Amino acid sequence: MMRWSCEDWHTAGEPFRIVTDVPTDGATVAERRVAAMTGHADEVRRFLCLEPRGHDDMYGGFITPPDDDGADFGVLFWHKDGFSTACGHGTMALGAWAVHRGIVAAPDDGEAIVSIDVPSGRVQALVQRAGGRTVAIVFRNVESRVLARGIPVQTSLGEVTADLVFGGAVYATLPAASLGLEVTPPHTPDLIRLGREIKWALNEHPAAQLTDDRLSGVYGTILVDDLGRTADGPHQRNVTVFADGEVDRSPCGSGTAARIALLAATGELAEGETLTHDSIIGTTFLGRVAERTDEGVIPEITGQAFRVGTVDFELDPADPLASGFSLR
Repeated sequence: MMRWSCEDWHTAGEPFRIVTDVPTDGATVAERRVAAMTGHADEVRRFLCLEPRGHDDMYGGFITPPDDDGADFGVLFWHKDGFSTACGHGTMALGAWAVHRGIVAAPDDGEAIVSIDVPSGRVQALVQRAGGRTVAIVFRNVESRVLARGIPVQTSLGEVTADLVFGGAVYATLPAASLGLEVTPPHTPDLIRLGREIKWALNEHPAAQLTDDRLSGVYGTILVDDLGRTADGPHQRNVTVFADGEVDRSPCGSGTAARIALLAATGELAEGETLTHDSIIGTTFLGRVAERTDEGVIPEITGQAFRVGTVDFELDPADPLASGFSLR
């Protein structure tokens, strides 16, 4: 009987299942992701992610060696449809996990830097501590940039326009109001339906095809409500519908990075301002521009992650549902 030990965390309500004992092949995390798509790791992903051991909105990661000595470890992010190139909420959870487990030493008061190799590059989780507790995690992302703006998209509710932005993965983003919707739980089924439509409509758009083809294609659709401004900057609520209809309960880390890049490009997020970014369930990330680059920005997103518990999953050789199942 095979067994996998998992430690579950959540970041602003979005689950993250951490697994340390799944072997993967490749010299870099990006190579390991490609190999994992059709190998044993994909079988384990299905087993741990889908029902009856997970669910259609489950998320997690396999810990890997780093690309080199510059990072503490690497990770392959996964969801119900495969392996993603970036995950901000997962990076925050991994920062808190690495400190909790003693993988990275941290002061009782102050900050520990956890460097992680992910398929889209090297990211950091800045774990902030007070009184021996982790009180916040700052996700410092790869360069994020606008790819194309004002793209017309035909949907079942008519034509809308969307922007394509890279935040470690490619996102289509647009106001929920342009579809007659708002980002609230009662609208979730329609947000999923339209989010899927827009993702697949733009997946082959030229602007979504990047130099590194492993990062190409639209990963998700971000639908946004404008809530005005706080004293510190813009206040928005979003839902990110990623993969094929999976709903991010958090404000989405890499999605928030994409929104920061777009708002910085349009001037809506000025120098020194903070984006207050709410999720569909009312949790919040705070985002800002840490650096400006030739093509975009380096975003920093602040949130909090919490440990849920541990579990050992066992695979009975006679279990006919070893590959799991999805009802979406």
